[in-house]
Amino acid sequence: MALWPAAAFAAAGDEATHESDHQEDVLELPEVHVHGLSLNKDQQLGPVPKSTPWPAIPPSLDGKDLDDWMKARMLVSKDAKVTVVILEPAKHRELTQAGMAALKKWTFDPQMKGDDPVDGELTVRIHFRTR
Repeated sequence: MALWPAAAFAAAGDEATHESDHQEDVLELPEVHVHGLSLNKDQQLGPVPKSTPWPAIPPSLDGKDLDDWMKARMLVSKDAKVTVVILEPAKHRELTQAGMAALKKWTFDPQMKGDDPVDGELTVRIHFRTR
Protein backbone atom coordinates (compact mmCIF):
# COMPACT_ATOMS: atom_id res chain seq x y z
CA MET A 1 0.00 0.00 0.00
CA ALA A 2 1.63 3.24 -1.16
CA LEU A 3 0.80 6.49 0.61
CA TRP A 4 3.19 8.71 -1.31
CA PRO A 5 0.80 10.00 -4.01
CA ALA A 6 -1.38 11.63 -1.34
CA ALA A 7 1.67 13.12 0.38
CA ALA A 8 2.58 14.87 -2.87
CA PHE A 9 -0.05 17.48 -1.99
CA ALA A 10 1.77 18.46 1.19
CA ALA A 11 3.80 21.61 1.46
CA ALA A 12 7.55 21.01 1.53
CA GLY A 13 8.61 19.59 4.88
CA ASP A 14 4.98 18.98 5.82
CA GLU A 15 4.91 15.20 5.46
CA ALA A 16 6.57 14.22 8.74
CA THR A 17 4.28 16.30 10.97
CA HIS A 18 0.97 14.80 9.91
CA GLU A 19 1.35 12.38 7.02
CA SER A 20 -1.69 10.34 8.08
CA ASP A 21 -3.86 13.39 7.34
CA HIS A 22 -2.55 13.40 3.77
CA GLN A 23 -4.33 10.14 3.00
CA GLU A 24 -7.37 12.34 2.41
CA ASP A 25 -7.97 15.04 -0.20
CA VAL A 26 -6.06 18.27 0.41
CA LEU A 27 -6.87 21.75 -0.85
CA GLU A 28 -4.01 24.25 -0.82
CA LEU A 29 -4.15 28.01 -0.47
CA PRO A 30 -1.23 30.40 -0.13
CA GLU A 31 -1.41 30.45 3.68
CA VAL A 32 -4.06 27.86 4.57
CA HIS A 33 -4.80 24.35 3.39
CA VAL A 34 -7.55 22.01 4.45
CA HIS A 35 -7.33 18.23 4.77
CA GLY A 36 -10.24 15.81 4.84
CA LEU A 37 -12.69 17.60 2.58
CA SER A 38 -14.48 15.22 0.21
CA LEU A 39 -14.04 16.53 -3.33
CA ASN A 40 -15.96 13.98 -5.39
CA LYS A 41 -19.78 14.01 -5.25
CA ASP A 42 -19.93 10.72 -7.19
CA GLN A 43 -18.05 8.88 -4.43
CA GLN A 44 -19.91 10.39 -1.51
CA LEU A 45 -18.68 9.02 1.82
CA GLY A 46 -19.93 11.98 3.82
CA PRO A 47 -21.69 15.31 3.51
CA VAL A 48 -20.96 17.17 0.25
CA PRO A 49 -19.61 20.73 0.69
CA LYS A 50 -21.53 23.51 -1.07
CA SER A 51 -19.75 26.57 0.33
CA THR A 52 -16.39 26.50 2.12
CA PRO A 53 -15.10 30.01 2.86
CA TRP A 54 -11.46 29.86 3.97
CA PRO A 55 -10.18 31.26 7.25
CA ALA A 56 -7.93 34.30 7.05
CA ILE A 57 -4.76 34.92 9.01
CA PRO A 58 -5.81 37.36 11.78
CA PRO A 59 -4.26 40.86 11.61
CA SER A 60 -2.55 40.28 14.99
CA LEU A 61 -0.48 37.46 13.39
CA ASP A 62 -0.01 39.08 9.97
CA GLY A 63 3.61 39.08 8.91
CA LYS A 64 4.66 36.43 11.46
CA ASP A 65 6.09 33.04 10.52
CA LEU A 66 3.37 30.48 11.16
CA ASP A 67 3.23 26.71 10.97
CA ASP A 68 0.17 25.87 13.04
CA TRP A 69 -2.93 23.75 12.60
CA MET A 70 -6.26 22.84 14.10
CA LYS A 71 -8.59 19.87 13.68
CA ALA A 72 -12.38 19.99 13.82
CA ARG A 73 -15.24 17.55 13.31
CA MET A 74 -18.20 18.81 11.33
CA LEU A 75 -21.49 17.10 12.15
CA VAL A 76 -24.02 17.56 9.35
CA SER A 77 -27.60 16.55 10.11
CA LYS A 78 -29.89 15.03 7.50
CA ASP A 79 -31.50 18.51 7.42
CA ALA A 80 -28.05 19.97 6.51
CA LYS A 81 -27.61 21.78 9.86
CA VAL A 82 -23.92 21.99 10.75
CA THR A 83 -22.34 21.66 14.20
CA VAL A 84 -18.60 22.30 14.52
CA VAL A 85 -16.60 20.58 17.28
CA ILE A 86 -12.93 21.47 17.85
CA LEU A 87 -10.89 18.28 18.27
CA GLU A 88 -7.48 19.94 18.50
CA PRO A 89 -7.10 23.73 18.75
CA ALA A 90 -4.25 25.61 17.10
CA LYS A 91 -1.36 26.77 19.30
CA HIS A 92 -2.39 30.35 18.53
CA ARG A 93 -5.82 31.05 19.96
CA GLU A 94 -6.44 33.64 17.21
CA LEU A 95 -6.04 30.94 14.54
CA THR A 96 -8.52 28.65 16.29
CA GLN A 97 -11.00 31.53 16.44
CA ALA A 98 -10.45 32.37 12.74
CA GLY A 99 -10.86 28.70 11.82
CA MET A 100 -14.09 28.38 13.84
CA ALA A 101 -15.52 31.57 12.34
CA ALA A 102 -14.89 30.22 8.82
CA LEU A 103 -16.12 26.67 9.55
CA LYS A 104 -19.39 28.00 10.99
CA LYS A 105 -20.10 29.54 7.55
CA TRP A 106 -19.63 26.27 5.65
CA THR A 107 -22.72 24.71 4.10
CA PHE A 108 -23.31 21.15 2.93
CA ASP A 109 -25.70 18.87 1.14
CA PRO A 110 -26.40 16.07 3.61
CA GLN A 111 -24.89 12.63 3.31
CA MET A 112 -27.14 10.27 1.36
CA LYS A 113 -27.97 6.63 1.89
CA GLY A 114 -29.55 5.72 -1.43
CA ASP A 115 -32.15 8.43 -1.99
CA ASP A 116 -32.51 9.32 1.70
CA PRO A 117 -30.55 12.04 3.53
CA VAL A 118 -28.85 10.79 6.70
CA ASP A 119 -26.80 12.36 9.49
CA GLY A 120 -23.11 12.46 8.59
CA GLU A 121 -19.81 13.91 9.69
CA LEU A 122 -16.35 14.69 8.46
CA THR A 123 -13.10 15.68 10.09
CA VAL A 124 -11.28 18.71 8.72
CA ARG A 125 -7.72 19.75 9.47
CA ILE A 126 -6.78 23.37 8.75
CA HIS A 127 -3.09 24.11 8.38
CA PHE A 128 -2.01 27.74 8.70
CA ARG A 129 1.44 28.25 7.21
CA THR A 130 3.39 31.33 6.25
CA ARG A 131 6.98 31.57 5.14
